[in-house]
Amino acid sequence: MKIRKAIIPVAGMGTRFLPASKAQPKEMLAVVDKPVIQYIVEEAVASGIEEIIFVTAIGKRAIEDHFDRNFELEYRLEQKKKLKELEQVAGIGKLAKFAFVRQSKPLGDGHAVLSALPFLDFHEPVAILFGDDIIDSKTPALKQLMDVYEKYGDPVVALQKVPKKMVSQFGVIGGKKLSKTTWEIERFAEKPSLSDAPSDLIVIGRYILTPSIYPLLEKQKTGKDGEIRLADAFQTLLENKNALYGCVFEGVWYNCGNKLGFVKAQVELGIKHKEIGKEFKTYLKRLKI
Repeated sequence: MKIRKAIIPVAGMGTRFLPASKAQPKEMLAVVDKPVIQYIVEEAVASGIEEIIFVTAIGKRAIEDHFDRNFELEYRLEQKKKLKELEQVAGIGKLAKFAFVRQSKPLGDGHAVLSALPFLDFHEPVAILFGDDIIDSKTPALKQLMDVYEKYGDPVVALQKVPKKMVSQFGVIGGKKLSKTTWEIERFAEKPSLSDAPSDLIVIGRYILTPSIYPLLEKQKTGKDGEIRLADAFQTLLENKNALYGCVFEGVWYNCGNKLGFVKAQVELGIKHKEIGKEFKTYLKRLKI
Protein backbone atom coordinates (compact mmCIF):
# COMPACT_ATOMS: atom_id res chain seq x y z
CA MET A 1 0.00 0.00 0.00
CA LYS A 2 1.04 3.58 -0.64
CA ILE A 3 1.81 5.48 2.54
CA ARG A 4 -0.54 8.44 2.90
CA LYS A 5 -0.50 9.05 6.66
CA ALA A 6 2.20 10.11 9.10
CA ILE A 7 2.40 10.26 12.89
CA ILE A 8 4.48 13.02 14.47
CA PRO A 9 4.96 12.63 18.26
CA VAL A 10 5.44 16.06 19.86
CA ALA A 11 4.56 15.34 23.49
CA GLY A 12 8.04 15.82 24.97
CA MET A 13 8.68 18.53 27.55
CA GLY A 14 11.76 20.01 25.88
CA THR A 15 13.73 20.45 29.11
CA ARG A 16 17.01 20.87 27.20
CA PHE A 17 15.71 24.20 25.89
CA LEU A 18 14.52 25.72 29.14
CA PRO A 19 13.75 28.53 29.73
CA ALA A 20 12.91 29.07 26.01
CA SER A 21 10.54 26.07 26.08
CA LYS A 22 8.80 27.11 29.32
CA ALA A 23 5.91 28.85 27.55
CA GLN A 24 6.15 27.42 24.03
CA PRO A 25 6.74 23.94 22.61
CA LYS A 26 10.34 23.26 21.66
CA GLU A 27 9.07 22.15 18.24
CA MET A 28 7.87 25.73 17.67
CA LEU A 29 11.33 27.26 18.14
CA ALA A 30 12.24 28.94 14.87
CA VAL A 31 15.14 28.01 12.62
CA VAL A 32 15.62 31.26 10.67
CA ASP A 33 11.94 32.02 9.95
CA LYS A 34 10.11 28.69 10.33
CA PRO A 35 9.49 26.55 13.40
CA VAL A 36 11.29 23.21 13.51
CA ILE A 37 7.99 21.34 13.21
CA GLN A 38 7.14 23.04 9.90
CA TYR A 39 10.36 21.78 8.29
CA ILE A 40 9.35 18.27 9.31
CA VAL A 41 5.78 18.61 8.04
CA GLU A 42 7.03 20.00 4.73
CA GLU A 43 9.35 16.98 4.34
CA ALA A 44 6.42 14.64 4.94
CA VAL A 45 4.20 16.43 2.43
CA ALA A 46 6.99 16.52 -0.18
CA SER A 47 7.23 12.73 0.26
CA GLY A 48 3.55 12.24 -0.59
CA ILE A 49 1.95 12.32 2.87
CA GLU A 50 -1.63 13.62 2.85
CA GLU A 51 -2.73 13.21 6.48
CA ILE A 52 -0.69 14.00 9.60
CA ILE A 53 -1.53 12.94 13.14
CA PHE A 54 0.21 14.90 15.89
CA VAL A 55 0.53 13.21 19.28
CA THR A 56 0.57 16.10 21.73
CA ALA A 57 0.53 16.86 25.44
CA ILE A 58 -0.47 19.75 27.66
CA GLY A 59 1.24 22.98 26.64
CA LYS A 60 1.38 22.10 22.93
CA ARG A 61 -1.58 24.17 21.77
CA ALA A 62 0.71 26.47 19.75
CA ILE A 63 1.36 23.61 17.31
CA GLU A 64 -2.36 23.23 16.68
CA ASP A 65 -2.70 26.98 16.19
CA HIS A 66 0.23 27.10 13.79
CA PHE A 67 -1.36 24.59 11.41
CA ASP A 68 -4.81 26.17 11.72
CA ARG A 69 -6.21 29.24 9.93
CA ASN A 70 -5.64 32.67 11.48
CA PHE A 71 -8.38 34.70 9.88
CA GLU A 72 -7.51 37.97 11.63
CA LEU A 73 -3.86 37.81 10.58
CA GLU A 74 -4.80 36.89 7.00
CA TYR A 75 -7.28 39.77 6.88
CA ARG A 76 -4.72 42.30 8.13
CA LEU A 77 -2.09 41.08 5.67
CA GLU A 78 -4.60 41.35 2.83
CA GLN A 79 -5.58 44.88 3.87
CA LYS A 80 -1.93 45.95 3.93
CA LYS A 81 -1.30 44.34 0.52
CA LYS A 82 1.35 42.02 1.98
CA LEU A 83 0.42 39.31 -0.48
CA LYS A 84 3.65 37.31 -0.23
CA GLU A 85 3.31 37.00 3.53
CA LEU A 86 -0.41 36.22 3.13
CA GLU A 87 0.39 33.36 0.77
CA GLN A 88 2.96 31.95 3.19
CA VAL A 89 0.63 32.10 6.19
CA ALA A 90 -2.47 30.80 4.42
CA GLY A 91 -0.52 27.94 2.85
CA ILE A 92 0.54 26.41 6.17
CA GLY A 93 -2.92 25.08 7.00
CA LYS A 94 -3.31 23.66 3.50
CA LEU A 95 -0.15 21.53 3.56
CA ALA A 96 -2.09 18.42 4.65
CA LYS A 97 -5.06 17.23 6.67
CA PHE A 98 -4.18 17.50 10.35
CA ALA A 99 -5.44 15.64 13.40
CA PHE A 100 -4.36 15.98 17.02
CA VAL A 101 -4.51 13.40 19.81
CA ARG A 102 -3.30 13.73 23.39
CA GLN A 103 -0.87 11.22 24.87
CA SER A 104 -2.48 10.52 28.24
CA LYS A 105 0.82 9.93 30.05
CA PRO A 106 4.51 10.35 29.08
CA LEU A 107 5.06 6.63 28.57
CA GLY A 108 7.54 6.63 25.68
CA ASP A 109 7.61 6.92 21.90
CA GLY A 110 5.96 3.52 21.44
CA HIS A 111 3.05 4.62 23.61
CA ALA A 112 2.80 7.84 21.57
CA VAL A 113 2.41 5.79 18.38
CA LEU A 114 -0.21 3.61 20.09
CA SER A 115 -2.16 6.77 20.91
CA ALA A 116 -2.44 7.54 17.20
CA LEU A 117 -3.33 4.05 15.94
CA PRO A 118 -7.12 4.67 16.14
CA PHE A 119 -6.64 7.12 13.25
CA LEU A 120 -5.31 4.32 11.01
CA ASP A 121 -6.94 1.41 9.25
CA PHE A 122 -5.62 -1.87 10.64
CA HIS A 123 -4.08 -2.85 7.29
CA GLU A 124 -2.29 0.39 6.35
CA PRO A 125 1.38 1.31 6.86
CA VAL A 126 2.32 4.66 8.37
CA ALA A 127 5.31 7.01 8.47
CA ILE A 128 6.74 8.21 11.77
CA LEU A 129 8.65 11.50 11.99
CA PHE A 130 9.99 12.80 15.28
CA GLY A 131 9.85 16.49 16.06
CA ASP A 132 13.55 17.02 16.79
CA ASP A 133 15.11 16.16 13.44
CA ILE A 134 15.48 18.44 10.43
CA ILE A 135 16.95 16.68 7.41
CA ASP A 136 18.06 18.89 4.53
CA SER A 137 18.20 16.82 1.35
CA LYS A 138 17.49 17.06 -2.37
CA THR A 139 15.17 14.03 -2.19
CA PRO A 140 13.17 14.14 1.07
CA ALA A 141 14.61 11.69 3.59
CA LEU A 142 11.19 10.17 4.22
CA LYS A 143 10.74 9.57 0.48
CA GLN A 144 14.04 7.67 0.47
CA LEU A 145 12.64 5.39 3.20
CA MET A 146 9.42 4.98 1.26
CA ASP A 147 11.37 3.78 -1.76
CA VAL A 148 12.95 1.03 0.37
CA TYR A 149 9.52 0.10 1.79
CA GLU A 150 8.02 -0.12 -1.70
CA LYS A 151 10.78 -2.54 -2.71
CA TYR A 152 10.57 -4.88 0.30
CA GLY A 153 7.17 -4.23 1.91
CA ASP A 154 8.54 -4.36 5.47
CA PRO A 155 9.29 -1.78 8.21
CA VAL A 156 12.15 0.64 7.50
CA VAL A 157 14.20 2.89 9.78
CA ALA A 158 16.43 5.83 8.84
CA LEU A 159 20.16 5.32 9.42
CA GLN A 160 23.11 7.67 9.72
CA LYS A 161 26.79 6.89 10.17
CA VAL A 162 28.34 8.74 13.12
CA PRO A 163 31.69 8.84 14.94
CA LYS A 164 31.98 5.83 17.24
CA LYS A 165 32.08 8.03 20.35
CA MET A 166 28.44 9.00 19.62
CA VAL A 167 26.90 5.53 19.30
CA SER A 168 26.08 5.20 23.01
CA GLN A 169 23.63 8.10 22.67
CA PHE A 170 21.37 6.41 20.11
CA GLY A 171 19.82 3.18 18.90
CA VAL A 172 22.39 1.25 16.82
CA ILE A 173 21.86 -1.48 14.24
CA GLY A 174 23.79 -4.49 13.08
CA GLY A 175 23.06 -6.49 9.96
CA LYS A 176 23.78 -7.18 6.33
CA LYS A 177 24.50 -4.50 3.75
CA LEU A 178 22.31 -5.00 0.66
CA SER A 179 23.32 -1.91 -1.30
CA LYS A 180 25.01 1.46 -0.86
CA THR A 181 22.04 2.78 1.11
CA THR A 182 20.08 -0.29 2.26
CA TRP A 183 20.67 -2.69 5.16
CA GLU A 184 18.83 -5.78 6.29
CA ILE A 185 18.82 -5.35 10.05
CA GLU A 186 19.60 -8.36 12.22
CA ARG A 187 20.22 -6.66 15.55
CA PHE A 188 18.93 -3.55 17.27
CA ALA A 189 20.72 -2.17 20.34
CA GLU A 190 19.37 0.83 22.25
CA LYS A 191 22.16 3.14 23.54
CA PRO A 192 24.82 0.41 23.77
CA SER A 193 28.27 0.90 25.20
CA LEU A 194 31.00 1.43 22.61
CA SER A 195 32.25 -2.12 23.08
CA ASP A 196 28.76 -3.60 22.60
CA ALA A 197 27.72 -1.45 19.62
CA PRO A 198 27.16 -3.67 16.55
CA SER A 199 28.13 -0.84 14.14
CA ASP A 200 28.45 2.91 13.81
CA LEU A 201 25.03 3.23 12.14
CA ILE A 202 22.51 4.95 14.39
CA VAL A 203 18.76 5.19 13.97
CA ILE A 204 17.34 8.65 13.23
CA GLY A 205 13.74 9.73 13.94
CA ARG A 206 12.20 8.60 10.64
CA TYR A 207 10.43 5.23 10.38
CA ILE A 208 8.03 3.33 8.17
CA LEU A 209 5.84 1.01 10.24
CA THR A 210 3.75 -1.78 8.74
CA PRO A 211 0.68 -3.46 10.33
CA SER A 212 2.87 -6.35 11.50
CA ILE A 213 4.32 -4.15 14.24
CA TYR A 214 1.06 -2.76 15.64
CA PRO A 215 0.13 -5.85 17.71
CA LEU A 216 3.72 -6.06 18.97
CA LEU A 217 3.45 -2.50 20.26
CA GLU A 218 0.13 -3.25 21.93
CA LYS A 219 1.69 -6.22 23.77
CA GLN A 220 5.11 -4.65 24.36
CA LYS A 221 6.12 -4.58 28.01
CA THR A 222 7.52 -1.43 29.53
CA GLY A 223 11.28 -1.14 29.84
CA LYS A 224 13.38 -0.35 32.91
CA ASP A 225 12.36 3.30 32.66
CA GLY A 226 8.68 2.37 32.70
CA GLU A 227 8.17 3.40 29.06
CA ILE A 228 7.08 1.60 25.90
CA ARG A 229 9.79 2.02 23.29
CA LEU A 230 9.71 1.53 19.55
CA ALA A 231 13.25 0.18 19.87
CA ASP A 232 11.97 -2.71 22.01
CA ALA A 233 9.22 -3.42 19.49
CA PHE A 234 11.80 -3.54 16.70
CA GLN A 235 13.85 -6.01 18.73
CA THR A 236 10.74 -8.16 19.29
CA LEU A 237 10.05 -7.99 15.56
CA LEU A 238 13.53 -9.37 14.84
CA GLU A 239 13.23 -12.07 17.51
CA ASN A 240 10.03 -13.23 15.78
CA LYS A 241 12.07 -13.66 12.56
CA ASN A 242 10.35 -10.76 10.80
CA ALA A 243 12.22 -8.46 8.41
CA LEU A 244 13.40 -4.96 9.28
CA TYR A 245 15.32 -2.75 6.87
CA GLY A 246 17.45 0.35 7.24
CA CYS A 247 17.98 3.22 4.81
CA VAL A 248 21.17 5.29 5.00
CA PHE A 249 19.58 8.47 3.72
CA GLU A 250 21.38 11.10 1.68
CA GLY A 251 21.17 14.55 3.26
CA VAL A 252 22.34 16.67 6.18
CA TRP A 253 20.84 15.79 9.55
CA TYR A 254 20.35 18.47 12.20
CA ASN A 255 19.54 17.10 15.64
CA CYS A 256 17.46 20.01 16.91
CA GLY A 257 16.78 18.13 20.12
CA ASN A 258 20.02 19.57 21.51
CA LYS A 259 21.37 23.11 21.54
CA LEU A 260 24.42 22.50 19.35
CA GLY A 261 22.41 20.80 16.61
CA PHE A 262 19.84 23.59 16.77
CA VAL A 263 22.50 26.28 16.38
CA LYS A 264 24.11 24.38 13.49
CA ALA A 265 20.75 24.33 11.74
CA GLN A 266 20.39 28.09 12.27
CA VAL A 267 23.77 28.79 10.69
CA GLU A 268 23.76 26.33 7.79
CA LEU A 269 20.13 26.80 6.79
CA GLY A 270 20.56 30.53 7.30
CA ILE A 271 23.38 30.55 4.74
CA LYS A 272 21.07 28.79 2.24
CA HIS A 273 18.11 31.10 2.89
CA LYS A 274 17.07 32.98 -0.28
CA GLU A 275 16.37 36.26 1.51
CA ILE A 276 19.29 36.62 3.91
CA GLY A 277 21.76 33.90 2.91
CA LYS A 278 24.24 35.97 0.93
CA GLU A 279 24.44 38.77 3.49
CA PHE A 280 24.60 36.30 6.39
CA LYS A 281 27.48 34.43 4.77
CA THR A 282 29.37 37.71 4.32
CA TYR A 283 28.77 38.51 7.98
CA LEU A 284 30.10 35.15 9.13
CA LYS A 285 33.28 35.59 7.08
CA ARG A 286 33.94 38.88 8.88
CA LEU A 287 33.80 37.30 12.33
CA LYS A 288 37.15 36.85 14.02
CA ILE A 289 36.68 33.29 15.25
